[in-house]
This record gives sequence, C-alpha cells and structure tokens, in this order.
Amino acid sequence: MMNSIGLQEAKSRLSELVVKASKGERFTITKRGVPLAQIVPMQTINSQEERAKAVQEIRRLRKDVTLGDITIKELIEEGRKVELGGLRCCF
Repeated sequence: MMNSIGLQEAKSRLSELVVKASKGERFTITKRGVPLAQIVPMQTINSQEERAKAVQEIRRLRKDVTLGDITIKELIEEGRKVELGGLRCCF
C-alpha cells in the first residue's frame, strides 16, 4: 500500500520518510491532492544474471543513439570554451 502525503509535510518529515522507505514503505507526495512524486525503496540488482541483463539493456538502448556529424572530442572541446567579457578562452 502506498501512503499519500502533502508536499509541505513531506518536506518537514523527509528524513523520517526516507528511513521508512528504506524499510519497504512507499509514499506518494501530493500538492493540493495532485500526485507529484514518489518516495520508494531503492531496488538493488543482486544476481549476476540481473546485472548482465541490465548491461545488455543499456547496450541495446545506446545502439541507435548517435551524435550525428559531431564527435565526442568536438563536444569535449566545445565544453571547454568559455567567453569572458567578449574574449573567448579555452581550458
């Protein structure tokens, strides 16, 4: 069963809610009765088989992802460029 709690109350009781969630409880945070978020227990991957499945899924998902005509190196270089008072500097 999932408990509902208002946003303001959740803010004031966050530590308590996290402790309870770590023990298996689940909470829906609402604002004016509208569900906004959930606090749920962390799911851990325990078996080697589950880890292998997770890795396979990540590899499957990234297979069709491309950067188009830009390379990783170009993205890194662009991230290092900074403008200071109209001067362009690279780090």
